[in-house]
Amino acid sequence: MIDMTFSGAVCPVTDTTGTLVVLCGAGGQLSETAQRLDDVTGGAVRRALAAEGVTAQKDDSGKRPKSKPDNKIIDILAPSGLVADRVILVCPNKEEKDLRVTDWDTLGGSLYSRLSGKAPVAVVTDACPVPSVAHLLAGVLLRSDRFDRYKTQKGDDDRPRSLVVYCSDPQAAEAAFAPLAAGASGVFLTRRLVSEPPNKLYPETFAAEARKLEQPGLTVTVWGEDDLKQRGMGALLAVGQGSVRQSQVVVMNWQGGADDQAPVALVGKGVTFDTGGISLKPAAGMEDMKFDMGGAGVVFGTMKALATRKARANVVGICGLVENMPGGQAQRPGDIVTSYSGQTIEVLNTDAEGRLVLADLLSCVQADYKPQAIVDLATLTGAIIVALGHDYAGLFSNSDDLSRNLTAAGQAVGEKVWRMPLDDCYDSLLKSDAADMKNIGGRPAGSITAAQFLQRFVEPGTPWAHIDIAGTTWSDKDKALSARGATGYGVRLLDRLIADHYET
Repeated sequence: MIDMTFSGAVCPVTDTTGTLVVLCGAGGQLSETAQRLDDVTGGAVRRALAAEGVTAQKDDSGKRPKSKPDNKIIDILAPSGLVADRVILVCPNKEEKDLRVTDWDTLGGSLYSRLSGKAPVAVVTDACPVPSVAHLLAGVLLRSDRFDRYKTQKGDDDRPRSLVVYCSDPQAAEAAFAPLAAGASGVFLTRRLVSEPPNKLYPETFAAEARKLEQPGLTVTVWGEDDLKQRGMGALLAVGQGSVRQSQVVVMNWQGGADDQAPVALVGKGVTFDTGGISLKPAAGMEDMKFDMGGAGVVFGTMKALATRKARANVVGICGLVENMPGGQAQRPGDIVTSYSGQTIEVLNTDAEGRLVLADLLSCVQADYKPQAIVDLATLTGAIIVALGHDYAGLFSNSDDLSRNLTAAGQAVGEKVWRMPLDDCYDSLLKSDAADMKNIGGRPAGSITAAQFLQRFVEPGTPWAHIDIAGTTWSDKDKALSARGATGYGVRLLDRLIADHYET
């Protein structure tokens, strides 16, 4: 990760060493600093902009010609007249009034991807208002994260570790950046947990990570298997009974709102490794099942973000941590288990295990906390990837208001959701001849029937949303704000939802 220092001084551009980053206005309009650089370098700035098709010149009609449609990050190497080794021009492709915060986030991520070497980096932002500066830096911060703790050779790590930000109002910029940095700290935690190998992260060690969240102010409770048996969480326990690792449930409580305010509940599936159990998965690609705890990872990260920024809301996070293994004690296809709610479930496929975990968590959190709204997250179905790919998560909800709020929050932070249907015609596919329901509804509409299953454990009148993040938790390629691997998707989405709708 990269450290930020804010300075209200005027950047000494002619004496700055290392890399100098300068923001230009839309279409290459030169800020005061960019103009000084152009003068000192004998017009190198304008020549670089022109070479990239970025121009601020207007035609005879008074309109500026359209530049190429993407934002530009332009390098000037070994510029004459400067001691800096490199100048980087950051050029948005829209006027400031048309730029969304996600555009600035993406620009920051793109900027960081272009930085190299451990030389000092100075960023001059005189062409950019404070909120935009904050989001540019948030993009830099998010993209700077990488998971390499198990590499013994880190010779390729030549990224800068700090930068100095020159701006007109450093206190305002730092204040605007602080909640974004808090959100990023939660994203980093989620990414790390999702990236951990399954021999290092299993239910007991995952639960131990929750204890560390007491430092920023969360109240953390961990239930072991004896506690879960006493509570009657038979569906969750059935998933983990084939593993030598004992199942755990973690409850994290943040009390930042009024004493009489009902909490928002965040519920996370935490299958630390999913072999499929007796319904064994194919070997090819099974290594990816280390991130089947992605939903719990998001809840951990969101709770950290809320506590770090001292959110003025009451939020409870509950996660079921299990390992799904095909041991001699594993549940079998055909078993019938009794859930916390008392409803019985015929298990026809032991690889449809996440919904069993969530069923008990949903019932438990409603009984204990009477939440004003529930959002659960899970890498629940491969079917959602077939439906939506890797850019949208699937959203299922019994509440139009909650769905609209989640969709808006996702658009605001660039973590998009797409609402999918729930209907009695899908619910009927879960009918069992031997129990109250079965845990699969067949291949058609697999993500929908999984959500229909979960809805059976939500009390009428409780706003609830299920987000299937199977396609968005991990990326096989670099993205604008994350390197290849764990994305941390969901933390900023939930943080924004709570900030916009549940804070007092």
